[in-house]
Amino acid sequence: MTGTADAARPKYPYFEEETSVDAVNARMGPDVEPRLREVMSVLVKHLHAAIKEIEPTHEEWLQGIAFLTEIGKMCSDWRQEFILLSDTLGVSMLVDAINHRRPNGATENTILGPFYVPEAPRYAHGANICLDGKGEPMVVRGRVLDTQGKPIAGALIDVWQTNDDGFYDVQQKDLQPDWNLRGVFTTDGKGEYWYRSVKPRYYPIPDDGPVGRMLAALGRHPNRAAHVHYIVSAPGYDTVITHIFAPDCRYLAEDAVFGVKDSLIADFTKVTDREKATELGFEAPFWSVEWDFVLAPKTAGT
Repeated sequence: MTGTADAARPKYPYFEEETSVDAVNARMGPDVEPRLREVMSVLVKHLHAAIKEIEPTHEEWLQGIAFLTEIGKMCSDWRQEFILLSDTLGVSMLVDAINHRRPNGATENTILGPFYVPEAPRYAHGANICLDGKGEPMVVRGRVLDTQGKPIAGALIDVWQTNDDGFYDVQQKDLQPDWNLRGVFTTDGKGEYWYRSVKPRYYPIPDDGPVGRMLAALGRHPNRAAHVHYIVSAPGYDTVITHIFAPDCRYLAEDAVFGVKDSLIADFTKVTDREKATELGFEAPFWSVEWDFVLAPKTAGT
């Protein structure tokens, strides 16, 4: 009788609404890689919790499947609609924050964005990275420091931004000069750097696909707050991927991908002094930004 009862007992629990998570997670085999087991167990747990709270109809469930299918079809070698979905739901910023917890005083990270191009030209201090002549002139000066306030010589500052029309050079290959508004600078013995550019402006993320329609349905706009991208690195220090944001941008408090952090909002000073403008090769007025980057020392595993 015992053998018959054991044979009749199911290997896995049958599916019931109340125990749905246990039914699904029990199906994982004994040799599943531990991290994969952890990730999938948590995903199933919270996905089922969301479905139980929402209680979707079959029609709504099919709409969700169709939405994800359309996102997949939108992806290509040059466009990743799933990353765009992650960005606009705040997931990308959350993952970045979890992976870049730094000591107080160190420059905060933010997302890399899809338009970074490695191996940008290296320039001497004072070079103007704006090659198309558009926009309001701007000079940026600052230092790279450690968390004790000591200057870091030889640090690399990789910078890129959109032009005054709101496009990166790689988006307008036939319209913008190659490497427009991109460059790499090296700090001097005092940890200082400076370069010339143009004031950044806001621009929309791609909104002609399913993610754009989702934003519209939610009453959200697709615009990113005006910013300049940076990657700052030095041997022995944690590399920083970050932005600085213009304080007067109308989208500062509602950046489409949640990239703005209070500590990354810079002071943009409008300078009307013609003599100072002439010294920089500008016409007055121009914008002046002073910005220091603070790098944390590398720790084990970073």
